[in-house]
Amino acid sequence: MGAKKLGRPTDNPKDITIKIRFDKNTAEMLEECSEKMNVSRAEVVRRGVQKMHEGLPK
Repeated sequence: MGAKKLGRPTDNPKDITIKIRFDKNTAEMLEECSEKMNVSRAEVVRRGVQKMHEGLPK
């Protein structure tokens, strides 16, 4: 049995996977955001969820 390969330690592991479906327009907007912000598509989605959550009524 091989040893588990360890990556860079993190305080916030990303261990939950979510599969979503986009229409073509939304996928293109996601890709454009990713390229212009120089971050991954996953990071764009995480930031979008955070912004939406911050806008919720308290």
